[in-house]
Amino acid sequence: MQQMLKQAQKMQQQIAQAQAELAEAEVSGTAGGGLVTAVVSGSGDIKSIKIDPKAVDPDDVETLEDLVVAALHNATEAARELTEQKMGPVAGGMGGLGLPGF
Repeated sequence: MQQMLKQAQKMQQQIAQAQAELAEAEVSGTAGGGLVTAVVSGSGDIKSIKIDPKAVDPDDVETLEDLVVAALHNATEAARELTEQKMGPVAGGMGGLGLPGF
């Protein structure tokens, strides 16, 4: 039982460390060949949007809107993949503890 508690504490520390790393990490997604770039944190918070002036056409706002959505989607997908990379090994180790839900 003592060994299992030590393992659980170690896993909890690893999860906390991975979450802190994710909060500090930044990933980006682009659309339109780089005309729009979105930057999000590893935890999915939007940090910035960059729009190349060439993407701005007052007669075609819909295309720019679509590019922004696509860039955000791309960036959040990259954040999800980063989360899986950071948390996957830690969460996978929880299964060996025999705890419900892990």
